[in-house]
Amino acid sequence: MSSDILFSPFQLKNHTLKNRVGVAPMTRMSSVRDSLPRQDVLDFLVRRAENNAAIVYTEAIVTDYESAQGYPGQARMTTQRQIEAWQPVVRAIQQHGSVAIMQMFHCGRMAWPEVNPANRSIAPSPLTPRQVNPLTGEPYPVPDEMSRFDIDHVINGFVETAKGAVAAGFDGIEIHGAHGYLINQFLSSYCNRRTDGYGGNVAKRYRFVHEIIQALRPVVPEDRLITFRISNWGVADMEVSLYESKEEYQQIIRHLSREPIDAISVSTYDFSQKAFGTEQNMARITREVTGLPLMICGRIYDRASAEKALADADIVLSAKSMLLNPNWVADLKEGKPMKEYASEEANIAYTDTPLP
Repeated sequence: MSSDILFSPFQLKNHTLKNRVGVAPMTRMSSVRDSLPRQDVLDFLVRRAENNAAIVYTEAIVTDYESAQGYPGQARMTTQRQIEAWQPVVRAIQQHGSVAIMQMFHCGRMAWPEVNPANRSIAPSPLTPRQVNPLTGEPYPVPDEMSRFDIDHVINGFVETAKGAVAAGFDGIEIHGAHGYLINQFLSSYCNRRTDGYGGNVAKRYRFVHEIIQALRPVVPEDRLITFRISNWGVADMEVSLYESKEEYQQIIRHLSREPIDAISVSTYDFSQKAFGTEQNMARITREVTGLPLMICGRIYDRASAEKALADADIVLSAKSMLLNPNWVADLKEGKPMKEYASEEANIAYTDTPLP
């Protein structure tokens, strides 16, 4: 592989990326009013574009005012005030030659009722994670099993949020189907024990994803990107493999590959870790069954790890390194020695301290 691949252009649909490096979506929980991030959090995104990240993701935006929210201080993008607050941020990212993508999600059973306006949490099945909620120290409440009405309502929340992103001028929209949140809960038999058309075999568990994507495509202009994020781990019960086997995971990737989406983003703890008892990592397992562009993240912190990650993917995304080092892309290009940050160091993201 050429040592220049990391800083070579890449064609992502109608966008020519200036390099293969992006800012991973990171939940910051910084909203103090109107479901809008603090100004310094928005400024952080613009600075990462200014400092040559080719793709800049928002933090995950919750999709409705009822049951989507899982953490305090999360952002939304459905009101005129919210849309207008994001418009100058998006323009500034684009003026620096970067692609702006809004990521959206519904937390499902990872919520607790007190943070949701409707004072409830919902999920495909009335099952809770084994671990306690780290923010409350209490067990997660048993969620309501979603009815047909709930499913339709949640899908509409994704549609309305996508409309908000289009109005704000974003180049793309990402559906967050990873980390044990609602979409992942439908996809995984660990969380989904339904016996109707949304549970059982892979095709039925995938139905919810299919309906969301099909509902989004008519409201997202053809020149905008739709991407999908997937993982085999969740923010709760982290040791659990959310898919039973390589074959089951690849069935889901095959389904995604038939949808009108433009890329798949694979989230890992460690991009090089072997998966499902094989000698292959998650990107390689994904690549085997799709021709869609692939993004990868997980323990990519220096030039060597980034170039190694691109052996099986097209774009690398950074969270902790991009968060804590404003010059990370430049340092990467120069091949400077760089440390691997610990998760504890990244906890500054959840404080009031502005990041550089």
